[in-house]
Amino acid sequence: MSNRNNQANKQAARERLRAERERQAKKDKTKRQLIVGGAVVGVLAVAGGIGLAVANAGGGSGSVSSGGGTDWSKVAKQRLVKPANTSGTNGTTVVIGKPDAKNTVSLFEDPRCPGCAAFEETVGATVEKDIKDGKYKASYHIGTFLDGNLQGTGSKNALSALGAALNVSPDAFLKYKYALYSKQYHPEETGPDKFADDSYLIKVANTIPALKGNAAFQKNVKSGTYDRWALAMSDDFNSHKDVTSTPTIKVNDTVIGTKTPQGVAAPSTVAQFNSMVNKELKH
Repeated sequence: MSNRNNQANKQAARERLRAERERQAKKDKTKRQLIVGGAVVGVLAVAGGIGLAVANAGGGSGSVSSGGGTDWSKVAKQRLVKPANTSGTNGTTVVIGKPDAKNTVSLFEDPRCPGCAAFEETVGATVEKDIKDGKYKASYHIGTFLDGNLQGTGSKNALSALGAALNVSPDAFLKYKYALYSKQYHPEETGPDKFADDSYLIKVANTIPALKGNAAFQKNVKSGTYDRWALAMSDDFNSHKDVTSTPTIKVNDTVIGTKTPQGVAAPSTVAQFNSMVNKELKH
């Protein structure tokens, strides 16, 4: 579970970053190694995989993607291009499922969130099946606050690529999102910011039949067609003030899960998820 708004955690992150840099510098000096400028990355490790807070959640960091070279500080001024299969003024409404489904399950996630990866790896297939069966529609809200917590641009870059997948089809979006969160491809929280690399995102996409070798999809990822849309999605995510951590799961606007000191932890097993969802469904 990754926390959005916790100033104490933010300060702790800064202290951990400073301490880690000092330790790394001493280690390099002892080993008589040259420090490559800009290559030392501070490790922000938190027990239980809880993400650290960021003051300006979802905003452009000014970092440059190692894949597409995106300067995210300038993206906000670009023209917004909405992917197909979205609705709303800025295309930030992403609802997948049968239109006549009486219930809606809302999922709030961040691409780099380890708790979201754990949830998707455990419950993701169940959600996908429930959508197909018409048990409920799914509304997706994706944030990018972990780019600030962990440094980098991977969440924004991955969200832009998810927009490119959604432009192909809702099914491609679901399968691509599931692949990005898989054990095989989801980056370690303390590891390199792999999602900042367009070539890595395309590598993962090539495991999805609808996206494999898809020239239009790859062009949209590399050119950042949906970068501005990614920021709009992030802003929409931030507008939900009752969402204080990721993943957050709602059934018809009721948050489900187990209360913890950090917030409400999403269901961690299929049985728990089904039980909590069924309790809130309207019949």
